[in-house]
Amino acid sequence: MIGGLGPSELLIIFAVLLLLFGASKLPELARSMGSSMGEFKKAKKESELSVRDFENSIKDADSESEKTSIIEQTALNLGIDTKGKNEDELLAEINEMLKK
Repeated sequence: MIGGLGPSELLIIFAVLLLLFGASKLPELARSMGSSMGEFKKAKKESELSVRDFENSIKDADSESEKTSIIEQTALNLGIDTKGKNEDELLAEINEMLKK
């Protein structure tokens, strides 16, 4: 059972897809869906690595000013206005951008 769908529901969905797209288009549709999922997973992995690199650069920074500089540069790269904002506010905005 996949996500609450039983065999009869899957059969109905497959029949509807067959009627809508025809037998010749189904393999092409499946390939494009697989390709899209692969691209999504690749982008997800890249963003996770980017976040991990950012966290590591913050941990590795020797001084408080170096940490602040890294945070400000990351915020600027993400298009966040840094004027008048402290480190915690910038980190909160960076986290919000990364959640999107």
